[in-house]
Amino acid sequence: MSTPRSFAIVPAAGRSERMGRPKLLLPWRGATVIEHVLSAWKRAGVSRVVVVVHPEDQALAAVCRDAGVDVVVADPPPADMKASVQCGLAHVASHYAPSASDAWLLAPADMPLLEPGWIETLLSSRRPAPDEIIVASCQGRRGHPVLFAWPLAREAAELMPDEGLNVLLDRHPCSRVELPSEVLGDLDTPDDYQRLPHRDGRP
Repeated sequence: MSTPRSFAIVPAAGRSERMGRPKLLLPWRGATVIEHVLSAWKRAGVSRVVVVVHPEDQALAAVCRDAGVDVVVADPPPADMKASVQCGLAHVASHYAPSASDAWLLAPADMPLLEPGWIETLLSSRRPAPDEIIVASCQGRRGHPVLFAWPLAREAAELMPDEGLNVLLDRHPCSRVELPSEVLGDLDTPDDYQRLPHRDGRP
């Protein structure tokens, strides 16, 4: 039996409207936000990282390609995060022929505090089942990353227009893994950027 694989889906096609500038290319501890996020996924040992970008974000796509990950240029642009994730899952399905024992993982692209250890914890908690979901949690609140058994990719692709990805978590039993408070944090506004420790570990 082959070793189960894991595919990280990183939706990065948003327009950074609340930040007012491309947030994923902001400086972060000597690199950029997106480089830190991709480094966490790669250091955690996932089989492949797939980033979905907006067709107008050529600079972001170039940074991601230089990081050695799969870049999916979504054209037409995804309407929302769900559509980005669906693009990423379709790429995995067509390029890697995933099996039922594989998994896909999800976290927003704007989580620069994402740690490889968090991802490793989810991967090591797997008890492969067709509808398995493992969710990062902090003090009872769900966060990211989230691990899904690969068969749930089909269900994600068939969600109705008014249904978000959270519907999958409502339909199926979820295991929770307790992680630090950062699992609930992302980078949306200039205040977020100043609040989070992005300069040599200091705010």
